[in-house]
Amino acid sequence: MAKSRDLCRRIDRSDGFATLTLDLFSGSPNPNPCSYSRSAKRVRVSCASPAAAAAEENRSNPFDSLSEEVLFLILDRLESDPLDKKSFSLVCRSFYAAESRHRRALTPLRSGLLPAALARYPSVSRLDLSLCPSVTDAALASVGGALRSSLRSIDLSRSRGFSYAGIESVAVNCAALVEINLSNATDLSDAAAAAIGRARNLEKLWLARCKMVTDMGIGCIAVGCQKLRLLCLKWCLGISDLGVGLVAVKCKQLRSLDLSFVPQITEKCLPAVLQLPHLEDLALVGCLSIDDEGLMSVKQESKSLQVLDMSNCQHVNHAGFSSLLSKTPELREISLAYYCKVTHSLASSLQKLYNLQSIKLDGCEVTTSGLKTMANSCRSLGELSLSKCSGVTDEGLSFFVTKHKGLVKLDVTCCRNITDLSLASITSSCTSLTNLSMESCILVSREGFRLIGQHCHLLEELDLTDNDLDDEGLRAISGCHNLSVLKIGICLKISDEGLIHVAKGCPNLQELDLYRSVGITDIGVMAIARGCPLLQIINLSYCTEVTDYSLRSLSKCSNLNTLEIRGCQVSSSGLAVVAVGCRKLTKLDIKKCYFVDDAGMLLLARFSQNLRQINLSYCSVTDVGLLALASVSCLQNMTILHSGGLTSNGLAAVLVACGGLTKVKLHSSFKPLIPKPILEHVEARGCLFQWRDKPFQVELEPSEVWKQQSQEMHV
Repeated sequence: MAKSRDLCRRIDRSDGFATLTLDLFSGSPNPNPCSYSRSAKRVRVSCASPAAAAAEENRSNPFDSLSEEVLFLILDRLESDPLDKKSFSLVCRSFYAAESRHRRALTPLRSGLLPAALARYPSVSRLDLSLCPSVTDAALASVGGALRSSLRSIDLSRSRGFSYAGIESVAVNCAALVEINLSNATDLSDAAAAAIGRARNLEKLWLARCKMVTDMGIGCIAVGCQKLRLLCLKWCLGISDLGVGLVAVKCKQLRSLDLSFVPQITEKCLPAVLQLPHLEDLALVGCLSIDDEGLMSVKQESKSLQVLDMSNCQHVNHAGFSSLLSKTPELREISLAYYCKVTHSLASSLQKLYNLQSIKLDGCEVTTSGLKTMANSCRSLGELSLSKCSGVTDEGLSFFVTKHKGLVKLDVTCCRNITDLSLASITSSCTSLTNLSMESCILVSREGFRLIGQHCHLLEELDLTDNDLDDEGLRAISGCHNLSVLKIGICLKISDEGLIHVAKGCPNLQELDLYRSVGITDIGVMAIARGCPLLQIINLSYCTEVTDYSLRSLSKCSNLNTLEIRGCQVSSSGLAVVAVGCRKLTKLDIKKCYFVDDAGMLLLARFSQNLRQINLSYCSVTDVGLLALASVSCLQNMTILHSGGLTSNGLAAVLVACGGLTKVKLHSSFKPLIPKPILEHVEARGCLFQWRDKPFQVELEPSEVWKQQSQEMHV
């Protein structure tokens, strides 16, 4: 390091290089690659001819004198934005080569790009192919050949088109491989599992929804991959107690095991599983063959298990669960979502779990006595989730929070019986809360919500969707200066005044949900855009007073990646400004933006090259605009319903041109009009079609009517 510092001190005297050395060793913000590029250009253009320019660059370019260590330090500081690295690599040949050697992670959008990418980046250790709709065996063979010594992780969780042969190429050739994600590979069978078994150093394996894999395949994995630490078998319908038992016998290093929704799993495999000496995380969600009698018959204890998820185990009641808890005294997290009734007896079984930190009871029926007993049984909880629990009352919840003042996360979504009394207890007792979810707590008044901002100043995430929140409540909430996520959709009493307070008090806000909060206009959105420069996600759907002025202000939020403006009074003019200013935009919903036409699509196609998902339903876009979007190479998900300007020929051309599509939602009227060979061709590339027969809806429902209908559905 001292040698590098001396080198930089020498180079620091060179023209145009002082900024680089200061940024590198003074701890100041990331250097600007563009400044290097301009400096390099000055060297090149000073020469009279290309040959002379090359000679001059080789002779006097100070960048070529930097060691690889220094260049890698610079690249480490450019991790946040890929465009910065691209600018860096364009400075000169040495920077280009250094960036090539430095990159460790690669996420191509299409497998056709793999050969060039692998040649460019030979040191990649993490390869994510989940965005590639189709990956062939030949592509995986090229991976195995190019990344023999460096590849440690490969993700194929949403890809199709490969077989056991491709997996075998990677497993055999990449000796350093420790992670494989094959989730959703529904066509893979035991032959693929046997190929995985050849990856001897494998530590993490995801096989969720690999429904054709049986005990025989799992046995091959258990024998071949004895270093496994994590194994996910969620929705592996062909696996039984025999396969799980083999894993438990052979893979003694297992830390995490997910057996959720495996219908053949019973209590017979649990003794072997609980004997695993290092097992920390066990998921048995939806295992319907496990019942009370079976759990009570299990005698084996586990001293290492810390996380247990038995949500939706419909045949297990408090007797079986209590018996299992007595065998796992070191538990820290328990999830019993959509479980049986939470009573005094069940809560009493938690008494001996001295390390318990988190309880999730989403969708359960909770009694007041059960909640009180739980409060007394647990020592000091940090997280409690009662989302959609019936039976939660002011008495029970208030008692609980006064006993557990160290709560950091609390979820009482749709607990419709709690009132201001509960909120007063929560805010006065749990002042260290960082996450609070209170969607649809309809009996809490606007006065109650003001208590949140007055007492819970450490909040980072707050969900008050569908509540009686008003501007005074938002004014109080603006005192939560660490707030990064705020969801206040369907709050019909808030206006621009409240949003202005949020903009002034919450500069770290990154996500804002204003869905159907119809009191919001351009004034409030402009305040947010000015006061919250870190904003990444905003939902303004059906805020009918929002116009192009809002979009112009949001275009200054350079980190914006998700914009939902369905039903807003915006046009192509406003959309164009967003496209130019928000280059990181990946998700755009402009459904029922009737004034958005081809002009908006043309500029979107030119400037929003990172766009991955778009909803164009009810827009005034024709074949011309849609064909322009086909040039966006990242585009993967399109929804197009009731767009009168589109023809079947134009749509067919777009489907062929967009090579990266993974999901397309279209009106069913187009299905017989698009040639069948084209649909088959697009599906063969890995695209999934969803055909909808939704009727055309001209007018938007007033938010008050929509909210009333929504609440009636939950009664």
